[in-house]
Amino acid sequence: MRFMTTSDKPDHAADTAAEPTGVAAQDWGRASADPQYRAAVVDLLGALAYGELAAFERLAEDAKLAPTLVDKAELASMASAEFHHFERLRDRLTEIGEEPTQAMEPFVAALDGFHRQTAPSDWLEGLVKAYVGDSIASDFYREVAARLDADTRALVLAVLDDTGHASFAVEKVRAAIDADPRVGGRLALWARRLMGEALSQSQRVVAERDALSTMLVGGIADGFDLAEVGRMFSRITDAHTKRMAALGLAA
Repeated sequence: MRFMTTSDKPDHAADTAAEPTGVAAQDWGRASADPQYRAAVVDLLGALAYGELAAFERLAEDAKLAPTLVDKAELASMASAEFHHFERLRDRLTEIGEEPTQAMEPFVAALDGFHRQTAPSDWLEGLVKAYVGDSIASDFYREVAARLDADTRALVLAVLDDTGHASFAVEKVRAAIDADPRVGGRLALWARRLMGEALSQSQRVVAERDALSTMLVGGIADGFDLAEVGRMFSRITDAHTKRMAALGLAA
C-alpha cells in the first residue's frame, strides 16, 4: 500500500540510522551490478510509484467529501504533492532503463484490492486512513531504505517526506472527537481494521516478489534476517500505537 506519508517517523527511521555499510555505502552504479539487487530495487520503486499514483487519485476523490472549501483546497494541494512524488519515481525508473508501467503492474491488483476493502464511508474515515493506514507502508519503506544503495535510499526517503497530511489529519480528527466523543470509538475500530489489512497486504506483496523477499530475509548483502523481519513489524506496530494516541484513539 501507499499511501500518504507522515512526519512522525519512528525512532528507528532509516535517515537517522548509523553510518551505512555494505550495499548501503555504495552508489547505484556499483550496487546494481548484482542482478538480484537490481530486481529488488525495480520492484520497490514500482510499488512506490503505483502507491503514489493511487494516493493522488484517492486524495482527489476524498476532496469531494471535504466539509469546507478550505479542506478541499488542502487535500488538492496534498494530492498534487503525491503526483510529483510519482513523477520522480517514474522518471527514475526510466533513467535506469526500466519501463515504469511494467515495474508498477505487479502491484496494481494488491494495492487496488486494499483500497477497495478499506474504502472510507465519510470524511473522517478518509483522514484516518491517510494518516494511519498509509503511514504503515511508509514505515515499511523506511525500514527497507536503510539497506538500499545511497542513490536509491535518497530518492525513497525524499518521496516519503510529509505532504502535510499528518498535522492536518490529527487536528481535524481530534476536533471531531472533542465535538462528539462517540466518534472516537468508531474511528478506533476503523483504524484497527486498517492496521490488519495493511500488514496483511504488505506481507502478501513481499511474499509474491522473490527479489524483495530475498532482500528482506538476508539473501542480498545487508538484508534483514528472519528474526529482524519480526522485529521490523514490531517496530511498525509500535509506531501505529503512537499515531493512534496522537489522534486521541485507543490502539
